[in-house]
Amino acid sequence: MTAFAPDHAQLPGWRHVYSGKVRDLYEPLDGRDDVVLVVASDRISAYDHVLATEIPDKGRVLTQLSLWWFERLGGIPNHVIAADVVGGVPAAVEGRAMICRRLAMYPIECIARGYLTGSGLVEYRASGTLCSLPLPDGLVDGSPLYPVLFTPSAKAEVGEHDENITYDAVVTMVGDDAAAQLRALTLELYTRAEAIARERGIILADTKVEFGLDPVTGLITLGDEVLTPDSSRFWDAALYAPGQAQPSFDKQFVRDWLTSDASGWDRTSEPPPLPDDVLERTRARYVEAYERLTGRPFV
Repeated sequence: MTAFAPDHAQLPGWRHVYSGKVRDLYEPLDGRDDVVLVVASDRISAYDHVLATEIPDKGRVLTQLSLWWFERLGGIPNHVIAADVVGGVPAAVEGRAMICRRLAMYPIECIARGYLTGSGLVEYRASGTLCSLPLPDGLVDGSPLYPVLFTPSAKAEVGEHDENITYDAVVTMVGDDAAAQLRALTLELYTRAEAIARERGIILADTKVEFGLDPVTGLITLGDEVLTPDSSRFWDAALYAPGQAQPSFDKQFVRDWLTSDASGWDRTSEPPPLPDDVLERTRARYVEAYERLTGRPFV
């Protein structure tokens, strides 16, 4: 497990209660227990390590892109209450923070896969399956999957691997009704977002989302982030070519450098700091994803 003790801001009116790989959570000091402040940092993680080097503006990109997607996913309840100073967000973190409903989160990462790649490709080459689901013969890196697959995983602690689980395991964990809703919502979200991204020349290969139960409404509600380069695999449609790894709008430069001879990293110690060129190219890739998807300049 990686050593993990991130710095977090001291925010008036809020008490820090938890830090994940990228986000910090705060509770209000006024005693309310129905809301939480979610602050996206500029931290970046790779291979289950949080790196010492931060990516400037990454927290703002993740937050603003999530807010943009939440607006376009009407009909799927989400946890956002406010995202600006007027709504109560502290000025020090405006732009990268959201005041959200406190949800009873399901211990499941809900993943939709529309294309075969990454760890799924490794499994397919070994066994002809993806998360234990049988696939046709002859697929290659980047092959589209019909139908889109729901491949859940069980959440792990920071520094540990999430564990792929079967749909039956989800039923055992949360019950028949909740499992069916989680699968349906995840696949609906992917299908709608894939169409929106494709209009902008971007392929949404897969995405990971989290849901919780809203104790006030009783509805299964979308939480955390949604459809960002940290939680989704975006490809440039103009460069898409099945049979090879696709350039992606995420931390690809970070992963590539860490596994290169240039980094000297042995995968057993803490990763070294990123060089300036890797940092700058990674930031540019996050910003490009935001601007191409939203059609807005990132300022």
